[in-house]
Amino acid sequence: SPPQGPRMLNITEKGKAGKIQLPREIFRSLSSQTVRMVVTVLNIQQLGMFEEVNQTGQVLDDTVVGITVGETSISGLQDPVQLTFAHGQLPHGVTPQCVFWDPSKGTAGGWNSSGCVMQLGDKGTVCSCDHLTFFTLLLNPSLDRSTAQALMAVATAGCGVAMTFSIFTIAFCIFLRCRFRSEETLCINLGLHMNLMGSLFLLNLAFLLNSGLSSGTQPGTCKVLGGLTHYCLLCCFTWMALEGCHLYLLFVKVLGTYIHHYLVKLCLVGWGFPTLVVGVAGVIGSYGEYSVQTTDHQLIARLCWITSKYLLVHYITNCGYFGLIILFNMAVFGVVTQKSCCLQGTGAVQGDRKAWKVALVVVGLFCLLGATWVLAFLTHDTSSVPMLYLFTILNSLQGIFIFIWLVILYYPKTKETTGSLSHIIRHDKTITVSQD
Repeated sequence: SPPQGPRMLNITEKGKAGKIQLPREIFRSLSSQTVRMVVTVLNIQQLGMFEEVNQTGQVLDDTVVGITVGETSISGLQDPVQLTFAHGQLPHGVTPQCVFWDPSKGTAGGWNSSGCVMQLGDKGTVCSCDHLTFFTLLLNPSLDRSTAQALMAVATAGCGVAMTFSIFTIAFCIFLRCRFRSEETLCINLGLHMNLMGSLFLLNLAFLLNSGLSSGTQPGTCKVLGGLTHYCLLCCFTWMALEGCHLYLLFVKVLGTYIHHYLVKLCLVGWGFPTLVVGVAGVIGSYGEYSVQTTDHQLIARLCWITSKYLLVHYITNCGYFGLIILFNMAVFGVVTQKSCCLQGTGAVQGDRKAWKVALVVVGLFCLLGATWVLAFLTHDTSSVPMLYLFTILNSLQGIFIFIWLVILYYPKTKETTGSLSHIIRHDKTITVSQD
């Protein structure tokens, strides 16, 4: 068998040269066989192939290189195959990534970087991969350091704004609870809102503490701070879920929904369940220092959070948990909106409301149920710069929207208008009983 594979591959596209080096391991396993080695260079723009759905990166020179040896699939190589993609200076604002075409990704296939390591050089980029297939160099939009610093500044300022309006909202809720303590439904509603805003306040405070204290902290302190931040985030998600459950009980399960010590039991769930999750995650050692980097591996910040080794904990307890919550809350939002429209049509809601007030009430309810956090699923990496800005700004405004929503919905001119939500529920109950 030959000592090693072919060393050079001439790429005529734009007069650039690339190189492929195959490890001896491949040919040792095929020493007793006669096989054909095929290297294919494709221009995907002309062929219309290898197009990923919602692809953000650009393929270098629209060129894909395929390598096959024999008829069998080769993977799990100890010594990787090395491909050198030659190029000049890359455009500003992009970061190269070694990828291969994965037919099993998505519905029609997509680019995957698993098993590939990139080494950026002066005259090209070397991709070392542990299998043979179709490879290319993907140029992704990068998050440069200046943009990252600006984003961190926006996030810090947004935390300050969110904390301020959280305090305003809690104070407003306390004022209404003291003034109208005889309205039991109103007091329960306000108690729920106070707990949600309290969890938002603690989450923003934990982020500020984290970003300010994480650099240079002791490992033990960093674990505690990471666990605290995770706890506050889970509390926030849980109270959003409880807001959705409460709205469902008010607008759908109107009859026979009295629960003894209702708010106390909600508090046990809202503040207790995250304690159990964080406790288990802490026991297995999930918390520690987490580095936030740009796509070209420049350090943006060090945070105390779930470490990279335990990303599965993040995906289950944060992404999975919130995904279930937002699906339930959006279903509740649709039911409540439909129910409110029906009540408006039957005349249950008295008085003419201006369109801008109705719009603000809808936006406030949308934020109350955590819809602004949906953007977190679109900020899958640091290359999603517009989504990162939008996510940061909208979640900073979540407290403002909830505060405005409460003022419009609850601020009384008379005691009857103050309990407008309670009035709607009672009116709907009367209609339901009379129809029976």
